[in-house]
Amino acid sequence: MNVRRRHISGIAIAAATALGLGTLSACSDSASAANTDKFDVVAAFYPLQYLAEQIGGDHVHVTSLTKPGQEPHDLEISAQQTAALGESDAVLYLKNLQPAVDDAVSQSEVRTKIDAASLTTLEKHGNEVGGHAASHDTSKNDELAGLDPHIWLDPVRYAQVAQGVGKAFEKADPKNAADYRTRTAALVTKLDALNTEFKTGLASTRTKVFITTHAAFGYLAERYGLTEEAINGLDPESEPSAERVKNLEKMAKADGVTTVFYETLVSDKTAKTIAADAHLETDVLDPIEGITKKSRGKDYFSVQQANLKALQKALGSK
Repeated sequence: MNVRRRHISGIAIAAATALGLGTLSACSDSASAANTDKFDVVAAFYPLQYLAEQIGGDHVHVTSLTKPGQEPHDLEISAQQTAALGESDAVLYLKNLQPAVDDAVSQSEVRTKIDAASLTTLEKHGNEVGGHAASHDTSKNDELAGLDPHIWLDPVRYAQVAQGVGKAFEKADPKNAADYRTRTAALVTKLDALNTEFKTGLASTRTKVFITTHAAFGYLAERYGLTEEAINGLDPESEPSAERVKNLEKMAKADGVTTVFYETLVSDKTAKTIAADAHLETDVLDPIEGITKKSRGKDYFSVQQANLKALQKALGSK
């Protein structure tokens, strides 16, 4: 049993009372994150949940704040989730990706707060990332630029985050530190192999430019010498301007782009409209923000391998 004193923060109780919840049921999905005989971890969304599960193994009990199929950028925190967060041993989140989570974490009394953004480097990305394709883009996208949170799509950065999470688990739950260390090393080895697979698989392609619905793949593009041109910026729900669409069609023709990629958790309407107008194909490139029945794989690694195959096909792998 976890030795530290369990308590529900005053904020959580007030929120629950305001919603007429009275007491919080221990059998609910949200509250089940706490008061187990394991190291209880609340993860903000799937990529962090996956890390916690892979590193923690049987020693951890992991609950995600973002349900499968839910767009993580739009997450709102329920009173029960706030209460469970306050009772957990650790929270794993990515600052500036989910404002509601940032607020809940800042007000929570959870002892171990792990910000994935602090465990690697983040960069400012707008609509266009990497390569030479910016020369085709005359739109004004400075207002869309910001620190790109999609670090997990780069296996190298994801491995850096994994190492940081492993060390945090070791410190917070020292009796299981040796196992956390071993499992972290195994995960990093798998991520190193995935990095090699991407590097080799994308080393020789007919074109280096690909179009996506929103700018989720900037780190991946930079890592493997590609150029991502995003219809929207970092916000997957934003609408492109007519000028942006025109420039994308011009760029696609100039760079031999064949495919407009869309994702599983956001509408494909814009991608298919642009593809039809420019006589391009469409396909899925999954930002792995959640695993659903529509996902081309059952976990992070299998979806990444599906992404690699989709990129090889679209870019004309030689």
